[in-house]
Amino acid sequence: MAAIMEIEFKFCIPAGRLKAVEAALRRGTVARTRLQARYFDTADQRLAADGVVLRLRKEGPRWVQTVKATGDNALHRLEHNVDLGTAAPAPQMDPQRHQGTPVGERLAKLLADGSPLVERQSTDIVRLTRDVRVTGSAGAVIEMALDVGKVVAHAGTPEQRESPVCELELELKRGDVQGLVSLARRWSQQHGLWFSTVSKAERGARLLAAQETVEAVKAEPPRFADQHPDGPAIRQAVVASCLAQMLPNASEIAAGSTDEEQIHQLRIGIRRLRTALRELADLDPASGAAQAAEWESPLVDAFRALGALRDREQVVKLAQPRLREAGAPDFDPLAADGGAAADAPSPGDIVRSPAFQNVLVSLIGFTAAKPGEPEPAPAAEGDPPSATVGANDARRLLRKRLQRLHKQVLRDGERFESLDTESQHRVRKRLKRLRYLAEFVAPLFDEKEEGADTYLKALRPAQDALGEFNDEAVALALYREAAARDARAWFAVGWFTARREAGAKACRKALAKIEDAARFWKKSG
Repeated sequence: MAAIMEIEFKFCIPAGRLKAVEAALRRGTVARTRLQARYFDTADQRLAADGVVLRLRKEGPRWVQTVKATGDNALHRLEHNVDLGTAAPAPQMDPQRHQGTPVGERLAKLLADGSPLVERQSTDIVRLTRDVRVTGSAGAVIEMALDVGKVVAHAGTPEQRESPVCELELELKRGDVQGLVSLARRWSQQHGLWFSTVSKAERGARLLAAQETVEAVKAEPPRFADQHPDGPAIRQAVVASCLAQMLPNASEIAAGSTDEEQIHQLRIGIRRLRTALRELADLDPASGAAQAAEWESPLVDAFRALGALRDREQVVKLAQPRLREAGAPDFDPLAADGGAAADAPSPGDIVRSPAFQNVLVSLIGFTAAKPGEPEPAPAAEGDPPSATVGANDARRLLRKRLQRLHKQVLRDGERFESLDTESQHRVRKRLKRLRYLAEFVAPLFDEKEEGADTYLKALRPAQDALGEFNDEAVALALYREAAARDARAWFAVGWFTARREAGAKACRKALAKIEDAARFWKKSG
């Protein structure tokens, strides 16, 4: 009987790379095991809804009952295993076997009303495993597991739905997390693998529901381990909250989803993460700036590539009805763009790119590292490590950051109408940074977050005004470009140009009102 905190990466393997991955795995001593698992849940699937997995699995000749649950971040999983020996026939599922463990208590609460368990799905997997020692990582030992097989959903009808499984799992057996990160980066880059958040149990649940697209994951506030975290802990928790939004959406897109909302939420997550890396770098003087510099470029490239087509499509979708109402000729500027959209990479190509996957792996490793462990991107050579920024100093730095952004936004607002288009766009980006930073750190200054909510609400009119102004600027540039190919676009060019002055004035007025907003970070001394 074992209760553990499981730390692992899971990657999907492109079909054309499976042979190469298996060959590389077999360069060491490999064990082959057939895994036949049965997954249980209540009829209303409350375990799945709470991130809990309960299974009975035959591992070679032995039966093992396991309960798993989501942990603090994308790498951590709570897990408890009970070895049931070589019983035949298969033993009965008994949740009581997990009593006395943290994950067992979580399971017991979910089943407290006595709801019966039913078998929901099963898997039949052939697993190849190999232990790898990573040099230079404090003796880190990683178990690599290549899983090939299928998930079967038992829908209660003669028809069964199946989904193939082809994935590589890397689990830290002992040593520091950065050894796991180092190995994960190497294998994902060599074989074109992409990080996946979808478990086998979740695959089965989707099969049962005949669900092709899942709901996009939106941002949630960071969770701080204690009431007075120091600088590195704040930064780590905020980055983890950004990844909690990014990873599930990136996982779906990498697997082939083209859902507009998933793409939109991934881009929001990237924007929030870039704000965190930029505005919180000083909270970790030893490595914050170096990490932000290393991770920035791949994030920017992915953000821009994902937005290149979507932004144009969204702008046209919003602009066309208004132009028609104003008497514009029927004209679609994207239909005459010379096929640029056809040459653009797909969302999946962008997310699966080696550079983006590499930065995801590094970021996940950063959020999973414990205090005192090596950082994935150390400070530049010759730079002495700085002392840790304590809780009080961290709050002081954050207060200064918030105040600086607040004042810059007000200053920009006063002269908004005289700024050029690019500078006006930078005002919008700065306002977003102010909003995201306020959201990140609100719990550190405002326990009930009532003051923070009031402040954030005061930013919304300016966000809306600047958002509409920016959309019209994008539309103006788009139609002006199209006018070189089709004269019908000139109507839109004139219409949007005529609106610029009034739009800039509306932005100035909206930004000015922020001055009256009570700054929640001022409440604490």
